Amino acid sequence: MPEPTTTASMNGWTNIIALEELQGRGKTVIKNSGKQILLICSADKIYACNNRCPHEGFPLAEGTLSSATGDDHGKECILTCNWHSWRFDLENNETIVGGDALRMYPCEVRDGDVWLDLADPPQDEVRNKALEGLRQAFDDHDYERIAREMARFQRAGGNPLDALADAFEWAMDGLEFGTTHALAAAPDWLSLRARLEGDVEQMIPVVEIIGHLSWDCLMQKGPFAYAQMAADKFDAALFEQAIEDENESKAIAQALAGLAQGGGEALRLSLQRAALAHYQAFGHSVIYLDKTYELLGQLGGAAEKALLLPLVRALCSTAREDLIPEFKAYGPALAAWDGAGTAIPEVDSFRNQGVAAALQLVSASSANTDLLYDALMQAAADAMLHYDARYRSYVDKPVQQNVDWLDFTHALTHLNAARKICAEQPQLWANALLQTGCFLGRNANFVDWQQDVKAWQVKDADNFLDQVLSSMLDHGEPLYIFPAHTLKLATALKEELALNPGATWKDTALAALNRFVNEPVKRKHMRRAVTQANKFVELEG
Repeated sequence: MPEPTTTASMNGWTNIIALEELQGRGKTVIKNSGKQILLICSADKIYACNNRCPHEGFPLAEGTLSSATGDDHGKECILTCNWHSWRFDLENNETIVGGDALRMYPCEVRDGDVWLDLADPPQDEVRNKALEGLRQAFDDHDYERIAREMARFQRAGGNPLDALADAFEWAMDGLEFGTTHALAAAPDWLSLRARLEGDVEQMIPVVEIIGHLSWDCLMQKGPFAYAQMAADKFDAALFEQAIEDENESKAIAQALAGLAQGGGEALRLSLQRAALAHYQAFGHSVIYLDKTYELLGQLGGAAEKALLLPLVRALCSTAREDLIPEFKAYGPALAAWDGAGTAIPEVDSFRNQGVAAALQLVSASSANTDLLYDALMQAAADAMLHYDARYRSYVDKPVQQNVDWLDFTHALTHLNAARKICAEQPQLWANALLQTGCFLGRNANFVDWQQDVKAWQVKDADNFLDQVLSSMLDHGEPLYIFPAHTLKLATALKEELALNPGATWKDTALAALNRFVNEPVKRKHMRRAVTQANKFVELEG
């Protein structure tokens, strides 16, 4: 049956088809300016909607019409897409089953003809509707819908970074322990995005960030509200003490006062000191702080509250490993630091050294932080390159030996973040370098120095790093945590080598990254989890 053709247009309204013809057909599809519009005549009502299902674009003309529940007049206004059973209430313009909204077109009957208003709605209306849909997709962790709503938002002239700022605000109350890897990876995703061209390539990093945030919130099942009472004025000493005391409400009050008085910059130095005050969160505190401020620079001041309050919460709630027996040597080593040690450690001197011995090596080199920094980068890369991958397969080890690749990446990304902090506050070098010693001493138990690692050497550093970063755009990994660490490590090494192209640790670090991205990662430990659970329960008594 031939498609009807439009015959007249007036003020955005178009004469589409004679009413009698539509009634005879029941439904028909018309094409106009690239649009496919489905017209349906049901009882005495005419509906016009996009013929493409907003889910995956299948033709709704092939769908099924049915009556709404409780409708005794035979009016069929429920349209079901027969591909995936999404259902739309055409009468009330609601999506009953599914997610995305179906576009409806206003229609009128004039002098026996059906007229449609084919004018596109204002761009701001489309953007607002896309943001509403994005929020729903965020709450459901519907990754594909996140992508569709972002495409609608961007097509309507929206700035993806504005949508991203909104997503961090949505996530703010959803994170029980504050900042997560979703934020830590975000500035690196955006740095990668800045190098890309094309709508698809530039949208991938934004969708990945929002998806990761969404997942973290979904897993934590909030909301976890923040105290909203600000202090009368910001006091850096009180702010830092509140964090040290793990008093979140008092720390948040100070943070709000600081933001009101001077924005994020008012808090930055205090947060740097708090992040390095302890060997804590296995290096996350320092990384999170560095990435939060980098992200603020990319998103602007409007995101300050949504990014900084979770960081304060994270610092108040984080685990402080220097308080446990394994790292008890850290406190005395920090107290004894005198900045006078001149014995720069040899390349392999950290091999087979536990925490206390590693801290002694660091302290003995305290006079020259630049050379010590390079030595620690070499030692951290060396340990990672020689990680004993058998620990991924062991099922009968105690839980404290559940060590994998990510434990080794942290030593390097921690140093990268700490370097930037210590450039502003050099008095924190002792904290940063000794904390790296804690990493090295702990990880030394999980390496195999005898394995042959020559095959992982990288010949062209720049090309290799670019390939790793490009692979992030279609990494295919369902668990966000793994690509987040790959991205962070590759970005950190790229940053460090840009500052020091001839670094002594360059070849070792690149080989470690090469092995990390090419050896398989075990993502789920079923037998280990159950074995350890049974042993643990046996000891509960």
